[in-house]
Amino acid sequence: MSTGQQVRHGSRRTAVLGRSGLLVAALATMTAFITVTSEPAVPAAAVSPGPATGAVARGSECAEAREKVERLEGLITPNACAFVKRQIAFGETPTGTPPEPGELSHPRVRSYLDIFDEEATLWEAGSVPQRGHTTIGNSITGSLRLVPDLRYTGTEVVADGAVVMFGQWNEVTVKGRKVAYPQIARNVLSDDGKSVQARRYYDRYTVFGSAAPELRNLFEGVADAGRARGGAPQRFRADEITARLAAWNDEDVSALAGRMGGARLTAPGLSRPLVTTAGKIAYLQRLFDHADLELKAGQVAFGETTAYVEWHGRVTSEKGADVPFGIVERFGPGAEWELSFDTLPLIADDAEIAALFQKLTQP
Repeated sequence: MSTGQQVRHGSRRTAVLGRSGLLVAALATMTAFITVTSEPAVPAAAVSPGPATGAVARGSECAEAREKVERLEGLITPNACAFVKRQIAFGETPTGTPPEPGELSHPRVRSYLDIFDEEATLWEAGSVPQRGHTTIGNSITGSLRLVPDLRYTGTEVVADGAVVMFGQWNEVTVKGRKVAYPQIARNVLSDDGKSVQARRYYDRYTVFGSAAPELRNLFEGVADAGRARGGAPQRFRADEITARLAAWNDEDVSALAGRMGGARLTAPGLSRPLVTTAGKIAYLQRLFDHADLELKAGQVAFGETTAYVEWHGRVTSEKGADVPFGIVERFGPGAEWELSFDTLPLIADDAEIAALFQKLTQP
């Protein structure tokens, strides 16, 4: 198994994957690589009471969507159910003949825009937020022209009222190579189930690596050491958010890894999950050696077995770039701990990223 690939555990799939990210918007937005403008305000850290009192997901609730994802949990309101069904519909819709530039009436482009409110913002890793249907539509049109076979299915999906964390498994062909990768789509919803503010968390490294094999894996060589100790960690609780955020900003690797006990860490750049405390600490230390984080709490979503927590802000990398950055943690059943973030700004500067985009668009 090559560097930068990873085996997904805890789902009905066991497949080789590369952490890259949905090419929607990221590949189409060629000039907006670094700076992110401000987004309309939404409530930060919209915390639910947690799994003990805030999670409900039983019976036939949103049955149509439940059949098409691996796991659907949480406070599933009618607007959340409507959103999940729209998200699934776009992932299943074949592109057919790729849209012409600006062809917003194309069936798959319409399916995509149906996910978003007319005035929505969509933030992708390394790009400015896209605002409104015209901008978002033009972006997906460009992406579908480049990767018309883009498909995905829902994995771990947690709804918490107006917040939905949609885990998904994406598959696409990039320059003749099949690439499969995970992504977390974080959405804040309107009353009619449209996304008013969306953020996408994924690592672009593997997609870019298909065009630039010289690109290095930030976490090359990180591996388990010693024996795995500790049982499954307790469920993550809403009252832990303040301390957890402080640990990320203070680069407290012992607190971050220690809280997770014997959980299996799945994260960008790993060929297999890390199970030892030493391995997890080594991974986090490698990240902090290349990233000075300034994060704040974003949205959270609690389900019966799974919780998602979003941290977003900025990062200063060893490349000297001060760029928007975010991390989503997933605390899952069966002692699963998953991190989703983009390593590309930590290993490449603006000029290098621009050159990589150009390589991807060339025949």
